[in-house]
Amino acid sequence: MAAGRERLDLSSDDVDEAALGALIDQTAAKGVINTAAYTAVDLAESEPERAFHLNRDIPGRLARACADRAVPLVHYSTDYVFDGAKAAAYLEADLRSPLNVYGQSKAEGEDQVIAAGGDAIVLRTAWVFGAFGRNFMKTMLSLAESRAELTVVDDQRGRPTWSRDAALAGLTALELLGRRGPAGLYHAAGADDASWADLADHLMALRAAEGVSVPTVRRITTAEYPTPARRSPYSGLDSSRLVAQTDWRPSDWRSAASAAFADLKSLVSKGIE
Repeated sequence: MAAGRERLDLSSDDVDEAALGALIDQTAAKGVINTAAYTAVDLAESEPERAFHLNRDIPGRLARACADRAVPLVHYSTDYVFDGAKAAAYLEADLRSPLNVYGQSKAEGEDQVIAAGGDAIVLRTAWVFGAFGRNFMKTMLSLAESRAELTVVDDQRGRPTWSRDAALAGLTALELLGRRGPAGLYHAAGADDASWADLADHLMALRAAEGVSVPTVRRITTAEYPTPARRSPYSGLDSSRLVAQTDWRPSDWRSAASAAFADLKSLVSKGIE
């Protein structure tokens, strides 16, 4: 069951452990997957209170409510907890060093979930794209409708993750807890590295293959596209631990983007966007 904002608005200061516990009790949940977060990375720089409320305080309260009821919890976190100084993909035990408010709020949320002492997995994912919601893929395809050129950052690299893979990882993590597998930190990201410009180029190629005119992708540096929040130059996540413990497998970003593009086409053809 999906409990959205209409059922319990987590942005409200009134949402305490009792309210979260009541929701668990009402649904008789056998497990909880927390996908709620404040994800406006740049806006978080000017709204730190909102970011920390949703990314630290709410996960902590939810984790304690779950622990009190012996209900397993999977909580999503992010690659933004790392600063990009490492040359290889990040492991779960690597030192965190967030570069911005969003990353710091998520790092402290991880700590809150682990400190609650319940049966919980913190699942870090990254660069999520897909047919639903607002994300990089849909933004690029939307801009392609009206622009002759797209300027896209090429010196930030990570592991693009299909939203379907990220969702399946959450379910898989919950199953792992159900069979008393090891709790704690796990990574669930795409199988290989790319830059934002790489992903944009691939999306334009998919669109061009349908005989549609597409804009060119001009690769730029981070310095040419300043933002309020600092970004990591590299934030690849190594998902080996989850792969070793379960049958979940990450997709390579090209095949995943192609599948997500097909999903989006199907939804649009049905009048769903």
